[in-house]
Amino acid sequence: MNAPLRKVAISVLVLFTLLIVNVNIIQVVRAQSLRENPRNTRVLTEEYDRERGAIVVAGNEVASSVSTGEALDYLRQYPQGPLYAAVTGYYSVVFGNTGMERAENDVLAGTDDRLALRRLGDILTGRDPSGGNVELTLDPAVQEAAMDGLEGVTGAVVAIDPSTGAILGMASTPTYDPNQLSSHDPAAMRAYADQIQPAAGSGEADPLTNQAIDERYSPGSIFKLVVAAAALSSGDYTPDTTVPAPDLYTLPNSSNELENYNGESCNGGADQSLIDALTISCNTAFAELGVKLGEDRLRDMAEAFGIDDEGFDVPLPVSGSTLGDIEDDAALAQSSIGQRDVQLTPLEAAMISAAIANKGSLMKPHLVTSIQAPDLSVVDQTDPEEMSTPISADVADELTKMMTSVVTNGTGRKARIDGVQVAGKTGTAEVGTSGDDAAPHTWFTGFAPADDPKIAVAVFIKNGGQSGTEGAGTGGDVSAPIAKAVIQAYLDGQGAGG
Repeated sequence: MNAPLRKVAISVLVLFTLLIVNVNIIQVVRAQSLRENPRNTRVLTEEYDRERGAIVVAGNEVASSVSTGEALDYLRQYPQGPLYAAVTGYYSVVFGNTGMERAENDVLAGTDDRLALRRLGDILTGRDPSGGNVELTLDPAVQEAAMDGLEGVTGAVVAIDPSTGAILGMASTPTYDPNQLSSHDPAAMRAYADQIQPAAGSGEADPLTNQAIDERYSPGSIFKLVVAAAALSSGDYTPDTTVPAPDLYTLPNSSNELENYNGESCNGGADQSLIDALTISCNTAFAELGVKLGEDRLRDMAEAFGIDDEGFDVPLPVSGSTLGDIEDDAALAQSSIGQRDVQLTPLEAAMISAAIANKGSLMKPHLVTSIQAPDLSVVDQTDPEEMSTPISADVADELTKMMTSVVTNGTGRKARIDGVQVAGKTGTAEVGTSGDDAAPHTWFTGFAPADDPKIAVAVFIKNGGQSGTEGAGTGGDVSAPIAKAVIQAYLDGQGAGG
């Protein structure tokens, strides 16, 4: 063979080798990731020939499939679409899948290993294959009360069973109709997607964003619970220990002064007890307390509650909350009142209250209670799992006493429920200096009944307050009443159900 032919042969051999290697990489190495890619509509189209499993809440299907007899046989439907959209997500041949439709896709599509025996049975008996069901922990009354409270605002509500970590409610607004993104009409789906997409630069929230777990915000004074927990856990403080509460607090190594909300005085400038400082949410007291405790104690406590975690799944992916960088004591003082770089998800805010309610034990939040085969037999069930123990039972009791005072005597009065002792903390987080986006975020987090907790809740309203104006909207004004309604709805249902 002459030299030119030899070169051509070697070139062809190299090309064939590269081709074989590439095919193997695609078919073997990248097969799973390509299959799970939400843009892989070929896989979705194949799955439309199989009845997809249902997503179930309290025995009712909130996502199900019906046969249409069309080329794409099964159509995904959401009977109460906007109510559960933040959790269910959508299942679309154009846009892929999101939410629980994505997180539990293998179960719903019937490809999960836990359904292997069912698939084998389908092959042996000739049955049409179908997916498994996902039963959620959500409580319908809680979800409805949460969405009613959030009507017309951007915000989120998260409710948790503190003893198990089961998520009883996860509401996010603005919401959307997943039916409109899961039809068999590509043009209509794209038109609806364009319709709900906020205009660039408008500042409006994206309805497809789950405000409860995707975004994190300045928490304001609800973060004082973490500071109080660090103080009580140090052994140097009790609820009755007096702390400085000046009208103005000069930040360390600075001429800048920190004031209380709307320039109010906490105790005429005199020292006050820790429980009273939390009851009226005294900024200067907690800023100075945070500096005295030091960054290490504060950061250790924040991390024990799950703050500064990189995130986890419920099984929806949850963004990590953060304490942020604290470069000096001035920054530490501001961080101690939930400002500066402190950022929490509403789920994290609920977790803080849930840990206090559960005697200091933080249970891992979860949305799935069981996985069912198509015949409704349970193939897997979620067992409660402790995530951490940020505080002792004694400290939890002391914090409960302080949080109960907040609702009974302080800023959280609008969360009071007749005949039920509610524990809570309000928050009003400053976020800007001008325009609509400068209005503070409003928060409430708490639990009830205080002496036998059944539900922990967090309510977040983006730019819900009116800082600096008469009759300003605060966490106590705006978010606490929503928390009251959510707690009341759950406790009423518990009473009716025994």
